[in-house]
Amino acid sequence: MSKTAYRTAVHDSIRDAMLADPRVVLMGEDVGAYGGTYAASKGLLQEFGPDRIRDTPLSELGFVGVGIGAALGGLRPIVEVMTVNFSLLALDQIVNTAAALRHMSGGQFSVPLVVRMATGAGRQLAAQHSHSLEAWYAHIPGIKVVAPATVADAYGMLPTALADPDPVVIFEHVQLYNTSIDVDTLTPTDIERAAVRRAGKDVTVIAYGGCVPKALDAADELSLAGIDCEVIDLRVLRPLDDDTMLASVRETHRVVVVDEAWHTGSLAGEISARIVENAFYDLDAPIARVCTEEVPIPYPKHLEEAALPQKDKIVAAVKSLFGQSS
Repeated sequence: MSKTAYRTAVHDSIRDAMLADPRVVLMGEDVGAYGGTYAASKGLLQEFGPDRIRDTPLSELGFVGVGIGAALGGLRPIVEVMTVNFSLLALDQIVNTAAALRHMSGGQFSVPLVVRMATGAGRQLAAQHSHSLEAWYAHIPGIKVVAPATVADAYGMLPTALADPDPVVIFEHVQLYNTSIDVDTLTPTDIERAAVRRAGKDVTVIAYGGCVPKALDAADELSLAGIDCEVIDLRVLRPLDDDTMLASVRETHRVVVVDEAWHTGSLAGEISARIVENAFYDLDAPIARVCTEEVPIPYPKHLEEAALPQKDKIVAAVKSLFGQSS
């Protein structure tokens, strides 16, 4: 067993996929000579050469389109978009082409494309580079959307995504790249179901991506106050795993949803609606949401931290369901 970092797991997963299947190629800005903005492709150009590791021009619309064409032509492309805000320039390709082509062709074509992108705030990258737009993509039929929150999933979700005949979008939270954990072996993991990261009986805390470690820290603190939290890592944002969420709610009868998106139009709102639709009479308190303040993400560190979901905010939200103040 050895300590493995999240970014290393991503790197090794790409490398292992390329060793296992000559159809797998990686393309994106700075993925080659520079080794990737977050070092996820360091050394791969030297190992696999420029035919399979392609540095692209600064045109997301263009190189995501190239990835779609490569997928249609029989390759298994991994397209890296540097940060989620840059993916807005490729929305037409992802939403109107990749997601819709199987349907629009009457099932004649599939697009086995994987799009990876860094997401989230917390690194003082200011308003233009700190978005959490996962809910935008989770809104779109025709794609799968996943958010690995652990080292195991950072490694294991990619090979499963590459085996999928349809597009998969992977969101890697920027705050997770430096995290590490002792692991034995890393293997392909599920991209269909949520994971219960901590069992509990008093309240269900639902989170994904960079908010999962915060939810687990909050659960540890709340246990000292006698509140036993069950923490669910959504992992898969489209399609949502209703069964795991609802089974937990029916046991705990209280729910806090943690989401780094803004409240309005958030995935937390969709989750809350599904719980109300399917488990309303199992609830002993209103659903609480911990989301980002509705402002462009500030640059100053103390303001950025104040805007984002944090452990203390989660603790306060959970305690409020039991009539306790923080």
